[in-house]
Amino acid sequence: MPPLLLGDDDVRARLDAPTAVTAVRQALLAHHAGTLTAPPRVRTGLGDGDLVFTAGQLREQGLHGFRVYDDWDRNSDQLVAVWDTGTGRLRGLVHGGELGPRRTGAIGALAVNALARPEASRLGLVGAGVQAWTQLWALAAVRHIDEVVVSASRPARAAAFAERAWRELDLKVRAVDSAERAVRGQDIVIVATNSPTPVLNEEWVSPGTHLTTLGPKTVSQHEIPAALAERADVVVTDSRAQVAGYAESHIFGLSTMTELGAVLAGAAPGRTSAGQITVFCSVGLAGTDVAVAAALLG
Repeated sequence: MPPLLLGDDDVRARLDAPTAVTAVRQALLAHHAGTLTAPPRVRTGLGDGDLVFTAGQLREQGLHGFRVYDDWDRNSDQLVAVWDTGTGRLRGLVHGGELGPRRTGAIGALAVNALARPEASRLGLVGAGVQAWTQLWALAAVRHIDEVVVSASRPARAAAFAERAWRELDLKVRAVDSAERAVRGQDIVIVATNSPTPVLNEEWVSPGTHLTTLGPKTVSQHEIPAALAERADVVVTDSRAQVAGYAESHIFGLSTMTELGAVLAGAAPGRTSAGQITVFCSVGLAGTDVAVAAALLG
């Protein structure tokens, strides 16, 4: 039987948010237990740019595989390959641009559910692109959200995002004209931009807020203010190894970070009081793409 080859249309039709969240949760717990091998991503220079590889082995599921993409164009297709470890048979390939962001959305949803206050129901989104969309898509599967507001550098994009959320997710989302209006007073804030400079002021973040950052977060380029590193009470990431693997230091510092898998397993504390500010630094745990692709391939 030949391996399956799936594309973006297949991902949209066949991958629902609960399936993605379940696959990622299992991978994060496996990583904490030591049964997911997930080394930091590797770059292969090709002159005009790099091919970037992440790989993982899920030993309990008998699977291994990799994801590869290039850094020449943000919209380039990615490829995820999944093998059966026991037989060496290639189970399938998933190509396109849909799987990766949906995997990231599932990681983010688990982080919010683990770290935000139990009653948190107001969400502010800064950014209205693909990554912001998949965060909302996955979060809606694990949390009841009463209020969603979104801002973007282009107001028309925020308005289109709000309309799409109503049409596809049955969620009422309000587009606002500034990041400040999206952040102030929210229980949960998700920042999903490519900005190398802060898009919000740390004073806008209230005590008790959970904040997720998806974009740049190194010392020289960061979408959230470095001052949040001083205000944050709890800082969590999905892969300390990946943080350590960056060429440049992270604004929060590796020593301050707890891994999400440890929080989900109950081996490390997350939020311990209502007034704490919690931050999730999403970096992309290797092997989670393989886990989601395997769930999709069946």
